[in-house]
Order: sequence, then structure tokens, then C-alpha cells
Amino acid sequence: MTKKYPIEHSEAEWREKLSEEQYRVLRQKGTEVPHSGKYNLHFQNGEYHCAACNAKLFESDQKFESNCGWPSFDDAIEGSIEYAQDRTHGMLRTEILCANCGSHLGHVFDDGLTQTGQRYCVNSASIEFESKNK
Repeated sequence: MTKKYPIEHSEAEWREKLSEEQYRVLRQKGTEVPHSGKYNLHFQNGEYHCAACNAKLFESDQKFESNCGWPSFDDAIEGSIEYAQDRTHGMLRTEILCANCGSHLGHVFDDGLTQTGQRYCVNSASIEFESKNK
């Protein structure tokens, strides 16, 4: 049985709505090349939203430099993330998905460099930034 989300589209509609790279990451659970994403070293004041449905996921004060090659956050907006076990690539990881549309964002690890000890490792292709300095 497939889980229902508040925002749902057919795969054809997702393909039309998203760029090729966003579709590959968000809908096909892809990963972008390390150090290639536009938000990896991005530290402006604002909010990060799901690139598929625009749900608010992270605040800029939750972002930190982890030197892993992908945007890293030490926490998420409460209720914005869904967690799933991921056994691909011979590893056991915790996948993070947008709780509003089910899109793949990345993974969360217990090796964060901040007080929470968490590192939400997120693909830049899966998020959009909205500045609070408008």
C-alpha cells in the first residue's frame, strides 16, 4: 500500500514541474555529486523549502558547515520531515523525505558537529531558498 501525502502528482506531472536533476533526486532518490550543489556553502538568512511542493523544511540557523559536500542541517522544522529506513548500496541509513509530498531529500546521520549531534545531509536539488532579507 502506497502512503498518501497532502500533495500528490502523477509521475508525468512531477516530470513537467521539476527540472531533470530535481526529478532524478526528488522522485527517483538520486544523489547529486558532492560539492556541486548551489546550497552546499550557502549561509544566508532565510528558509529552505522543498523544491517539489514548497513546504518549509529548514531554517538557516539550523544549517552548518560539515565538510561532507552537501548542505547540512542539525535539525528540521518540526513535522516537516518523514524518516524511512534505506538499505540501498549495502548500507543501513535513515532516508529523509518531505512529509508534505514524499519527495527524497537526502539522509540523516548521528555524526553532526553541533549540539544536536544530527546531520541532515540534503541534496541542493531538493531544496529552494527563500531569503528573510527582503
